[in-house]
Amino acid sequence: MSILQKLSLALAGTAVVFMGVNPAGAVSLTKGGSAPVAGQGSQSTILGSQVIDFNSGTAVDPNGFATYSATNGIVQGSQANAYATPFGDTSKYLTISPVGSNVAGSTGSVTINFAKAIDYFGLYWGSVDTYNFVDVYSGGTLLKTFSGADVPGAQATGSWTSNADNVFVNLLASKGETFDKVVLRSNGRAFESDNHTYRLASVPESGSMLGLLAFGALSAGSFVKRKSKMA
Repeated sequence: MSILQKLSLALAGTAVVFMGVNPAGAVSLTKGGSAPVAGQGSQSTILGSQVIDFNSGTAVDPNGFATYSATNGIVQGSQANAYATPFGDTSKYLTISPVGSNVAGSTGSVTINFAKAIDYFGLYWGSVDTYNFVDVYSGGTLLKTFSGADVPGAQATGSWTSNADNVFVNLLASKGETFDKVVLRSNGRAFESDNHTYRLASVPESGSMLGLLAFGALSAGSFVKRKSKMA
């Protein structure tokens, strides 16, 4: 095999590895959504996103990309010592409590798998608590874990009437990065959320990748020519 062929293959392999890498810390958490919509709570303002609002009483994605591991935690209203409706939201929402709590949603966690890679996930997080957690994964690798204490400006006291503790939260992948699984979990009663929103990641055009490889091949060719002249 010629030096040029070897270098071209090496460049191709490097490009593939580079595209597959998703380093830890590739996801950031920000606060921001719409003003509360009557009876529905705050919603995402991210363009191109799709929403799952649980208003049907099920955790079913109408677009077919998101799959929920558990759906027995969809409730409406509040129940003392169990769950509290997010501020300004009188519709159905998802609640999660520890296993054995003997309340709705006592699964400990809910996993959301996406059939295609996404670069954004958002949710209206009600009565933010420090024991509420969001895990973000890509290809089985944990990228980041956020808790209620990470929500900007939140007191994380579990208040269901405070604007500071009932906020829309955005999880945004860094440029060129993606994720495909989100796990919501809680070590206490409860983790309430609504208006789950996601955006499919754009797929790099094949022409761009071919251009990268072509550039690499040309560079390799120039290197071989220079080496031949020096010999």
